[in-house]
Amino acid sequence: MEQVCIKTGLIFFFVFVTLTATVSIVSYQARLPMNVPNTLTLLRILFAVIVFAMIGLGSYDFAIFFFVLAAITDFLDGWWARHFKQITVFGRVMDPFADKFLICGVFVCLVAIPELASDKAGYPAWLMLQPWMVIVIIGRELLITTIRAFVEGGGGDFSAKWIGKWKMALQCAAVILALLYLSGGAEWDVASFDGHELLVKEFYRPEIAAQQDTVLAHWFDLALGTKLWRKAIFFTMLCSFWLTVGITLLSGLDYSIHAIRMIRKRRERLDEIWKNET
Repeated sequence: MEQVCIKTGLIFFFVFVTLTATVSIVSYQARLPMNVPNTLTLLRILFAVIVFAMIGLGSYDFAIFFFVLAAITDFLDGWWARHFKQITVFGRVMDPFADKFLICGVFVCLVAIPELASDKAGYPAWLMLQPWMVIVIIGRELLITTIRAFVEGGGGDFSAKWIGKWKMALQCAAVILALLYLSGGAEWDVASFDGHELLVKEFYRPEIAAQQDTVLAHWFDLALGTKLWRKAIFFTMLCSFWLTVGITLLSGLDYSIHAIRMIRKRRERLDEIWKNET
C-alpha cells in the first residue's frame, strides 16, 4: 500500500509539472494575456483531457483527483479575477468554454459506461444515468452559449447568475459520486455473512471482486470500517442525477427569460431613440 501511495504521488507530481510547463509554453508562443486566472483556466482544460483519458482507461481514482483539481480551478480563477481585478477578454471567453468542455465531456464519457446505465441489483434503468439526461445538459450549455454571444454582441451584460453556479456545483457533485461508485466496482449491495460484511459479488466471484475495486475504495473500506458507504454513494448518486437535470432545466429557463427581457429592453431603447430622432 505504501509503494502504491508513493507511485501515485510521483505520478501526480510529474503530471502537475508537465501541465504547468505546457501551459507556460503555449501561452508564451501564442502571446496570450496570461495572468493567474487565465493560467488556471487553461489548466482546467488540460485537466479535463486527463479526466476523459482516465475514465476511458478505468482509472477512476485518478479521474476523481484531476476532476476535483479542475473544479477547484473553476472557483479560483473567477475569485482571483474579481478580487485582484484581472478580468480579461480572453478569460471571459475561455472560462465558460473550459466549464462546458469539462462538464459536457465528462458526462459523455460516463453515459457510455454500462454500469451507470443499469443496476445489477435490479433497479429500473430509468433511475440511472440515461442518454437523454446528457442531451439535456449539453443542449442547455449550447443554448446559453448562443444567447450569451447574441446578448453580449449587442453590448449587453450576460454574466453568470447564482442559479448557474448552483447548477455547476450539482453537476460536479454528480460526477464525483458517479466516479466514486465506479471506483468501488459499481457494486453497492452489502450483506452480512458470518459476522462480516460482504458485497454480493464477493459471494460468487471473490477474485474478480477484489480486482474491480480501486485503491480509493479499499481506503474507504478501511477508514470507515464498513462497506455501507457504497450504498450511500449509490442512492445519493441517483438523486444527484435527477437534481442535476432539474436545476439544468431550471437554470436554462431562467437565463432564457433573462435574455428575453434584456432584448426587449434594448429594442424599446432603440425605438425610443428612433422616435426622438424623427
